[in-house]
Amino acid sequence: MWSIVHVLSSYGVGGQERVALDLAIGQKARGHDVSVISLAPGPDGDMAREFEEAGISVGRVPKRNGIDPTLVPRLARTLRKRKTDVVHTHNPLPLIYGAPAARLAGAAAIHTKHGVNPGSRGHLMLRRAAATLTHAFVAVSDTTEAQARAQNDAPARKILTIPNGIRLDRYAPDPEARAAVRVELGLGDAWVVGTVGRLDSYKNQAMLVRAMAPHLSSDVRLVIVGDGDSRAEVEAAVAALPEPRWVVMTGRRMDVPRLIHAFDVFALSSQTEGLPLVVPEAMAAGLPIVTTAVGGLPSVVDEGVTGLLVPVEERALSSALGTLAADRELARAMGKKARDTALARYSYDRMVEAYLELYAQARA
Repeated sequence: MWSIVHVLSSYGVGGQERVALDLAIGQKARGHDVSVISLAPGPDGDMAREFEEAGISVGRVPKRNGIDPTLVPRLARTLRKRKTDVVHTHNPLPLIYGAPAARLAGAAAIHTKHGVNPGSRGHLMLRRAAATLTHAFVAVSDTTEAQARAQNDAPARKILTIPNGIRLDRYAPDPEARAAVRVELGLGDAWVVGTVGRLDSYKNQAMLVRAMAPHLSSDVRLVIVGDGDSRAEVEAAVAALPEPRWVVMTGRRMDVPRLIHAFDVFALSSQTEGLPLVVPEAMAAGLPIVTTAVGGLPSVVDEGVTGLLVPVEERALSSALGTLAADRELARAMGKKARDTALARYSYDRMVEAYLELYAQARA
């Protein structure tokens, strides 16, 4: 049995936090002592409660403003107290501080890169220096691995890919949940395009609103689940519509596996991505996907089979959404194939076992 500590930037709601949560749950179920540490000051975000409810110990070693030279020794001290065997960092900030802290504490250092992670030249240099201290540098898709190699994010011999997996049982089609959520959100019998994610410039939800504009009516609705820095921009795009009432913005929700059943199509308008968990989750719920062809998404969505891939361009996105709105039988067929594909490709157990094998190699 190992003591495993996942290090996160914060307990905010996002893809990397959910990967860490799912990994922690799987590792705990296999007998390991698993905990998680946030580098953000309090109060903790909603994900902290989800970790606690899963029986995962939650902690915090807050980073001070600017470059914090005290954080590495403070974090190392906490890791030593926990007799940590493996430190698993997620995304850049935890890498910069967590990898050297892991080495100081005598633990194996594993890092997962979840996306492109743009940053300044100085920040990139710090990340590269920290990456030399890792035992392995994991990308979540082949595309993300290619980006890591192109950016020289880490020594080439340390870079590998472990695709994200999901707990597919939570997303089995649920007619009762669908009916209840549609009543709650006032969707009636409308055909619903839905999206889930942090509202920010990279996710680009304002473009999705504009792309949906020609299709919205009492019979075709858009649901946006999430919150973030770009909320005002997205709300402005909704307010500019001829009929803003055909768009529902739920804000941040912690019951996404329930909400997603109210959708008929899942849409993603991102400018950049790694391998977003929400897409295979939507596929597991039996939804066809309309998404921009960025990051690892072309390896997830089979064009014309489980969904439609488009460039990051409003007109192309609108056209693809219009295709499925006009041919709902095609959308249903794609959704059925999407579920079969998700069940075959995105095994949660496969992901957990792959990381545990990597930990064993690092510890050896």
